[in-house]
Amino acid sequence: MNNADLPFDRFDAVTLAPDEFERLVASALRKQGVGLQGFAVRHLDPVTGLDGDYTIDVTARFEALGADFLVLIECKHQHRAVEREVVQVLNDKVRSLGAQKGMLFATSRFQRGALEYARLHGIALVRVADGRTSYETRSRVPVRTYPSWLPRYVGWLTQLEVDGDESRAYLGEGDIANLRAAFEARTT
Repeated sequence: MNNADLPFDRFDAVTLAPDEFERLVASALRKQGVGLQGFAVRHLDPVTGLDGDYTIDVTARFEALGADFLVLIECKHQHRAVEREVVQVLNDKVRSLGAQKGMLFATSRFQRGALEYARLHGIALVRVADGRTSYETRSRVPVRTYPSWLPRYVGWLTQLEVDGDESRAYLGEGDIANLRAAFEARTT
């Protein structure tokens, strides 16, 4: 199976309230920043920019190479595909606030225009999905039961390649290694 054709729509949607979804994203990001100097993640962070005040769903701040870095993270908990305009607004906030990176986490897919704009402007797009989307087998028989050790939710970095194809990469390679080790331990 091509990773761009993962069966997202086969599984239940993310069953969290929008505020819970934002907290899930913040919690996941906190785990990723281990080892970064001065790393801090804030939920509903008020930030002042060149053109006014914003409340950002999640911010991540850290120090590297003698500089302070700011990452703006917007969370979209919706059923319809994320449109280009949503990515444009995030990019405007990145510029206004002097942030170094923008990320958009969503519970739905991204329209092609959103993918194109994100690629051109360096915005990271992440689809949060049911953890079962990270489980693949080589069996010809469809999977009917899933291991209990699969995470409830996973993140897929979603991007448009130079050739125009959409690709997805599982976030958290260390987690995949742990899942594989656990699976192998259970089957030996």
